[in-house]
Amino acid sequence: MNGAKHAHMPKPSNSSFNFEKTIGCPRKTNHSNQNKITIGTSNIPRCIAENHRETIVPVHGKGPMSEHMSSPPLIRGTVGVVTNHPTSNLDSCSGQYIYVHDLPSRFNEDLLKSCHSLIKWFDMCPSMSNLGLGPKVIEKSKKRVLLKKSWYATNQFSLEVIFHNTMKHYKCLTNDSSQASAIYVPYYPGLDVGQYLWGFNVSMRDASPKELVKWLAQRPEWKRMWGRDHFMIGGRIGWDFRRTTDNNNDWGTKLMFLPEASNMSILPIESSGSHDNEFPIPYPTYFHPSKDVEIFQWQKKMRKVKRPYLFSFAGAPRPSLSTSIRNELIKHCQSSRSCKLLDCLNGHQNHCDDPVHVIKVFQSSVFCLQPPGDSFTRRSTFDSILAGCIPVFFRPESAYDQYLWHFPKNGSSYSIYIPERDVTEKRVTINETLSEVSESKVLAMREEVVRLIPRIIYGNPISRLETVEDAFDIAVKGILGRIESIRRKITNVNLNNTNSYHAGGKDTK
Repeated sequence: MNGAKHAHMPKPSNSSFNFEKTIGCPRKTNHSNQNKITIGTSNIPRCIAENHRETIVPVHGKGPMSEHMSSPPLIRGTVGVVTNHPTSNLDSCSGQYIYVHDLPSRFNEDLLKSCHSLIKWFDMCPSMSNLGLGPKVIEKSKKRVLLKKSWYATNQFSLEVIFHNTMKHYKCLTNDSSQASAIYVPYYPGLDVGQYLWGFNVSMRDASPKELVKWLAQRPEWKRMWGRDHFMIGGRIGWDFRRTTDNNNDWGTKLMFLPEASNMSILPIESSGSHDNEFPIPYPTYFHPSKDVEIFQWQKKMRKVKRPYLFSFAGAPRPSLSTSIRNELIKHCQSSRSCKLLDCLNGHQNHCDDPVHVIKVFQSSVFCLQPPGDSFTRRSTFDSILAGCIPVFFRPESAYDQYLWHFPKNGSSYSIYIPERDVTEKRVTINETLSEVSESKVLAMREEVVRLIPRIIYGNPISRLETVEDAFDIAVKGILGRIESIRRKITNVNLNNTNSYHAGGKDTK
């Protein structure tokens, strides 16, 4: 349904919902003044926990501006916590100021103007409407599945646009880069590479990334920390930005292997491995509330909704992969009366692009199976959590090794883990395994899932939430903490070098 390399556009026909009519392509707007705003130990199963061991490595280089200095690794227990609290002047934005680069329009706005050609297989223009949220969902059914407001047919690859538009309303923007704790690069790398993934050579795919880092390297803001205080959003999986060869048949772009970009932090929807500068954040869901009360209403609804099915699976098989766990899970579901299968094969019976139908299936289920697809993660994971359905994972890389800022450290508090090999080698049956989970455990996990809802949704970009932190807020807090840890590391290296120099005396050759 939501393969990381193959997005699907919602289809109004044969569906239980309507899209509000919107302009096909968004108009160009002038963002030249976008910066000129002045506002004042875990219970995870052992096989998973072993993947979270930390290694602290020394920083190399001669000083804070050393261009070859490596960034410190992510420390899982502290990252995301901004420790430089407001100073005596009561500046509530102290340590939280962000400066936004005013990039040439070819890196963002012009991509939206060319939305018809962003992906080869379909028109992305409707998905770019409403600040990247997509068309509004108008529910036909009298038995309402969704809330009346704030639901959109959001494309899974639209995060770059949503994040950028939300950042324009961030409370601690500054037009003084020297005051900024972090610098945001509003480039849309996922939309950019998406138009060149099929039928284009690597030179075409790498052209914009190379132009971007060249532009950044000439900016005075870059030279302050050689990009280590810069970050950008990746609306596709990390592998799409880490092509390892110059073979035209190889996938993606080489963006994150460019020397300059390797200094920056990137927040993709899925990490491509143990890279110190990749910090995955949630896929966008269909729910983008404007007010806190909408979240509370939805959480209350998800606590009370009746769930007649023990488990469900929404997805398509992978016939080309004989060992795919998806094929086995579909068999398990089809053989159990306790399972609801949402078949995402192409055809008139496919409702997998219908937000109402998808959420309804997940609402009716206690557990939702979340196997790997084209990559380890799925947008479906976040749709199921949104519906209060307990996710069932089969690989640690599908969640436990990914969304460390947004998900609890204790994976067993909100999910079930069944090793993939236990399924493919027929050592377990899904129905039996899930039936053995006690009612008290189910209730506790569901409550944790419902509590997670605000953390995995992106609010409406123009209406910031008041008391609730959404996925955007948590991502910003995480990147501020990440960059602060880099600064502390650089400061410590400087102090040690200075102390060593004074202790040793002058060099008298």
